[in-house]
Amino acid sequence: MNLGNPIASGNTASIYLDEGNVIKIFNELLPCGEAGYEADKQKLAYSAGLPVPKILEVKMIEGKQAIIMEYVQGKTLGELISDSPGDTGNYMDLSVDIQLKIHSMKMDGLEPMKRKLANQIKGAGELSQRLKDVLINKLEKITFEGRLCHGDFHLNNLIMSEGGSVTIIDWIDSSSGDIRADAYRTYLLYSQISLELAELYLRSYCQKSGLSKEEIFIWAPIVAGARLSESVSNENSQRLLAIVNKYCP
Repeated sequence: MNLGNPIASGNTASIYLDEGNVIKIFNELLPCGEAGYEADKQKLAYSAGLPVPKILEVKMIEGKQAIIMEYVQGKTLGELISDSPGDTGNYMDLSVDIQLKIHSMKMDGLEPMKRKLANQIKGAGELSQRLKDVLINKLEKITFEGRLCHGDFHLNNLIMSEGGSVTIIDWIDSSSGDIRADAYRTYLLYSQISLELAELYLRSYCQKSGLSKEEIFIWAPIVAGARLSESVSNENSQRLLAIVNKYCP
């Protein structure tokens, strides 16, 4: 199969367009079953009535795991903000409305957030054993009602079609967990790029959800510590360690 050049590439996969569909081909180093695992999460979100691309097939392509799904034409909200910076506040408010819709849902069959975060913390090489123990102890003490959490929610995972409808993509990190942790994760992702954008998001989320910044930030050291295990090339590990150390002296 000749797919040509990818339209996007990330740490775990490359995205191609073929005959009107999206083909996501995973890197060879990922564990067997990773494509099926991600597809199952996306299917759950789709079955809940959320605007999510429909999964068409999970298969092997030239020895690599792949997901074939419907193609959603449009621009991400991040691209739209780049085109029209004056509309940043409106697009951010729209994104928060979408995230709160996700957070309103309970979802059986998803990975528990606590287990996911604990495994990430244990696998973070930059953390000392003392810090790992402190973070896992904090994690175990937090109580919450399990809700659907996207796990990687930001403007570039929201695609707006010409008609104005918005589709939510990239569900691999979704879990059943605490919406406050999901909100902090979004804040953390934005603050990597722009503190101003992160604060704009936080103000909107707090206003619309009724949660305070303090309630959301109880998750700061845990989520930052877990992110260290992801080895994201454009993330500053020293920044994440500083957040952990701030809350875990």
